[in-house]
Amino acid sequence: MSISGELASRVRDGVPVALATVIAGPGVGAKLLVVPDGDPAPSSLGDPDLDRVVRRDALAELEAGRSGVRHYGTSGQTTPEDLADTDIVTVFVESWAPPPQMWIFGAVDFTAALARVAKILGFRVLVCDAREIFATGRRFPMADEVRVAWPGPVFAERGAELGSRDVVCILTHDPKFDIPAVKGALATSAGYIGVMGSRRTHAHRLERLAEAGVDDPADLARLMSPVGLDIGARTPEETAISICAEIISARTGREARPLRDTEGPIHR
Repeated sequence: MSISGELASRVRDGVPVALATVIAGPGVGAKLLVVPDGDPAPSSLGDPDLDRVVRRDALAELEAGRSGVRHYGTSGQTTPEDLADTDIVTVFVESWAPPPQMWIFGAVDFTAALARVAKILGFRVLVCDAREIFATGRRFPMADEVRVAWPGPVFAERGAELGSRDVVCILTHDPKFDIPAVKGALATSAGYIGVMGSRRTHAHRLERLAEAGVDDPADLARLMSPVGLDIGARTPEETAISICAEIISARTGREARPLRDTEGPIHR
């Protein structure tokens, strides 16, 4: 298959792909197709070392869902001292990444509000609950997918899909459900894991996680609980905005005040 054919096929199917194109310097117009899995159609920017470095950088851009311009030497040099001794190759890396995912565990009152806000922000939303009567498309028409399942099988089947752009939110208070959900989420590369509950609830949850063998401080530090920013949210809709604001803050690295890092009652 040609470069253009494989690119079009992957974009159409929602499969991650990046295209690196030389836009200035030697080899203008040369293209390199980059995919995170398998071997794409044969392509090259004209030098195997340049291909290797650009492929590495393009995969990083693809993981972050970004496109941008980068500068290299003709053999893939990147440091200023090396670039001084070679012609500059300017490469535009264009990424086609599927939308980030938000997996929401628990078909509770807050779930519909969170799913609606997540859709506005461009997430692909999955709602999961083991209770068939609650996990229905009628209750969550805004979700892209509603699963009647326990968390363990869902993470075992699809947890490898989640990367740094993706989110897991656990909104239940049932240990039979939220402990497996937390364990499953921690085994993924999800960039944000939010768990609903008061400080007391989360303290009890940490005890149960320890009993289940989850006690690595680095893992537990990934849990944002109480979930959300301290904006005084009370309704499901306000809470959804609080959670999504914290997700944005975590993604951008901008300073914000998670409830986890404040003191006193959650609701003042």
